[in-house]
Amino acid sequence: MKCLIIEDDKTVSHFIAKGLHEASHTCDIANDGKQGLYLATSEQYDAIVLDRMLPEIDGMILLNTLRATDKETPVLILSAKSKVDDKVNGLRSGADDYLTKPFAFEELLARLEILVQRADTVVPKSKVEVTLTAADLSLNLLTRKVTRAEQTIELQGREFRLLEYLMRNKERVITRTMLLEKVWDYNFDPQTNIIDVHISRLRQKVDKGFKVPLIETVRGAGYRMRDSLDEHAYS
Repeated sequence: MKCLIIEDDKTVSHFIAKGLHEASHTCDIANDGKQGLYLATSEQYDAIVLDRMLPEIDGMILLNTLRATDKETPVLILSAKSKVDDKVNGLRSGADDYLTKPFAFEELLARLEILVQRADTVVPKSKVEVTLTAADLSLNLLTRKVTRAEQTIELQGREFRLLEYLMRNKERVITRTMLLEKVWDYNFDPQTNIIDVHISRLRQKVDKGFKVPLIETVRGAGYRMRDSLDEHAYS
């Protein structure tokens, strides 16, 4: 599951992001409404966590704008406003769920997972990504099942997140900095071989025993997930 957190309280947004990462999900953070609206309309997310009171663009205006542009990504409002009228107004503005602060992360996670599953049954498949593919590799975001050529691949949490990010960006060169920011939530290079170690482990599970490797090292640049079994496609 890939989520967008639009929350101006950095303590809250990083608390949610940390919990999502530990649950092997990925997320982006926007700390104001303007950045949040840009990300929500330019990227593909499975769910959005939205604070009502935001700088730049108010949360309710942001939500109304999303719905006016036919953006149907499930939205969970997270707000300190707990009156019945506040909840009703939020839901009537297009939110799919409403959770008040303070909150338990376990409840937030459960609500997000339910929203994504519900969207999968209601919204056409083209609007909600459930299964990612690259060549003969498949990754299901809900069941967390990974297969290659119909062979099941068992992955640890960080390995799953790394593979998900590579597959979401297949055919693109992904730099170390991008992986550190999106998979490890580091905004700097800690000067460790953590990426090399995890890429090596992932290759042992995804590529070992197959004629064509899918995880390619682009010398001096980073890595790329291939989407072709043609051995000469990248030569």
